[in-house]
Amino acid sequence: MATATSKARKSAKTQDATVLLKTDHQLVSDLFDEYEAAYSNAKKKQIANQICKELTVHAQIEEEIFYPAVKQAMKDKELIPEARIEHATLKSLASQLEGMEPDDEMFDAKVKVMHEYVKHHVKEEQNEIFPKAKSTGLDMMKLGARLSERKAELRAARS
Repeated sequence: MATATSKARKSAKTQDATVLLKTDHQLVSDLFDEYEAAYSNAKKKQIANQICKELTVHAQIEEEIFYPAVKQAMKDKELIPEARIEHATLKSLASQLEGMEPDDEMFDAKVKVMHEYVKHHVKEEQNEIFPKAKSTGLDMMKLGARLSERKAELRAARS
């Protein structure tokens, strides 16, 4: 049974789905900036691992919850399938990075390509998908609560 404190905490964290996803986008963007400023291989590895973890969780909550709801509400046959393909590419790069070390000549290149893909993907989501999703009448607060709950589950499972 949930306590009043946990219920209050949960409701305080509830936010519009697009705000939650934009917050994730900003976090990953900041991590890429940190990566570019890092000098040691140990720091690069740690930041790259964090980027991969954040992107994996973010992609999963979008694919499980956000994209199906938005695709149905928008009757979309183009934007969401394209976004899923972009996710597949990002997940592939993340899995390749997990098996590499920063002193591998391809490590920095893969992080750079991942960063470019993420920037492109974020731009499309924020400029095309999110505004169209908001105009559908979907309950973005309810969707945000579902995303937040699933994100917490995925993070707990990875700990």
